Amino acid sequence: MVALLLFPMLLQLLSPTCAQTQKNITLGSTLAPQSPASSWLSPSGDFAFGFRPVEGNTSFYLIAVWFNKISDKTVVWYAKNTDQDPSIVEVPSDSFLQLTNDGALSLKDRSGQEGWNPQVTSVAYASMRDTGNFVLLGADGTTKWQTFDMPSDTILPTQVIPCNKTRNKSLRARLDIDDYSSGRFLLDVQTDGNLALYLVAVPSGSKYQQYWSTDTTGNGSELVFSETGKVYFALTDGTQINISSGAGIGSMADYFHRATLDPDGVFRQYVYPKKANAGILGGETWTAVSMQPQNICHAIVSDVGSGVCGFNSYCTFDGTRNQIASCQCPPWYKFFDEQKKYKGCKQDFQPHSCDLDEATALAQFELRPIYGVDWPLSDYEKYCW
Repeated sequence: MVALLLFPMLLQLLSPTCAQTQKNITLGSTLAPQSPASSWLSPSGDFAFGFRPVEGNTSFYLIAVWFNKISDKTVVWYAKNTDQDPSIVEVPSDSFLQLTNDGALSLKDRSGQEGWNPQVTSVAYASMRDTGNFVLLGADGTTKWQTFDMPSDTILPTQVIPCNKTRNKSLRARLDIDDYSSGRFLLDVQTDGNLALYLVAVPSGSKYQQYWSTDTTGNGSELVFSETGKVYFALTDGTQINISSGAGIGSMADYFHRATLDPDGVFRQYVYPKKANAGILGGETWTAVSMQPQNICHAIVSDVGSGVCGFNSYCTFDGTRNQIASCQCPPWYKFFDEQKKYKGCKQDFQPHSCDLDEATALAQFELRPIYGVDWPLSDYEKYCW
């Protein structure tokens, strides 16, 4: 009789439901950049939290969450120092991250100097979840802190960013695709109920005028990335403003999804096939299925700030489906930095002398047309009429 009772209990322990039980990260667990334990995985292995080498400088590391099963390990969250100091947390290879025995998550260097912690106490355990959310929890299972509440430049399915009554919640674009410094664009979930995109000054972070918004002042509630893959802004009256339709974008079962405020100022929703050779939407790469605004080159028209591409340059598209902004210099100008073209262009000719007589000076100037380019606030025509 005892054997008969034990047998069904054994079957229950081996069932798929129990095998998928959430794995917890216990107190005392430690990560180090160059050790076998450099990250904590979600149960499915889809996501990882831990140390990621900085592109172009593998001697330093980010504290980050990334897609773990795809080739480029796309980062979806990275630690910043504080809201007041949004610089990235970048540490040398001799650092370590520990969920301490007294219930804190602490990043320290070899000397024991603390470089970052999320300022929460009484943590009982942590969890890297299959949603991409890294969570610190109390003994009763309540959430003490989570990456979903502190977004960087990306949101994921099931993530919600509510309108806060005391301060704006925002996504801040990176400075460049491989530079995680705070960039030139901001997606603000504002205290007044509006969702808006802003051009911002670097490094101060001061906002210039908005170049896209939902125009929902007094009515906005929260930015939602639903579990079905739809991104929308929920209003207090129960209606929704679709940021993406959710239609024809690939199922959640077959594709990874993310929505990112990219370095060119566009908020794009992307999909990536979970299985090799299954990418009907563009192969084994991230493919944009929606974007706001639709044409970033036309969206930013401002008397202040440097626009999408910096001073003395103009904006085009790169010709791909993702429509990434591409910056170009006019004739006789060149980029300040070929690797960071958003910095704009400078003269590539000798400056003209002010001591020349009028006839000689005029002979040194030439007006050259550039076809297909619009100069909405600085065209020569407006000075002639």
